Amino acid sequence: MIDPKTRVIAVGGSILVLLAVIELVRRRKLKEEYSVLWILTGVVLLVLSIWYGLLLKITSLIGAVLPTSTLFFFGLIFVMLMLLHFSVRVSHLERRMTALVQEIGLLSAQRNGARPGPHVEETPLEEAAEEDEAVVEQPLRR
Repeated sequence: MIDPKTRVIAVGGSILVLLAVIELVRRRKLKEEYSVLWILTGVVLLVLSIWYGLLLKITSLIGAVLPTSTLFFFGLIFVMLMLLHFSVRVSHLERRMTALVQEIGLLSAQRNGARPGPHVEETPLEEAAEEDEAVVEQPLRR
């Protein structure tokens, strides 16, 4: 059985995570697509801190020795999925930024009287938009 002090700390920490996420969304510091993931994480932590038997069952199902190992294992998976999701987002934003810089360069050249070469058929921003339409972005879900 879990120590009552530890249980109170775990429940309190889970509630703090939930309240922090709600407050960040309310202040528009956290997008709704990410808030779902964090609220789900807070609820899972809250359930596992209240229902210790469930944590023990999950621990035996995955073959772990201690419940803390199970929590660290799922925490590591959570962090890896978040890193993968943010890497995809950064790559997407980097492609868009490159296209915007190229578009600004073309517009600046046109404004200054320079003509782009005859091989330019569409602007880099339009090309990037076509690439982005081919990639369907979905928020990371657990």
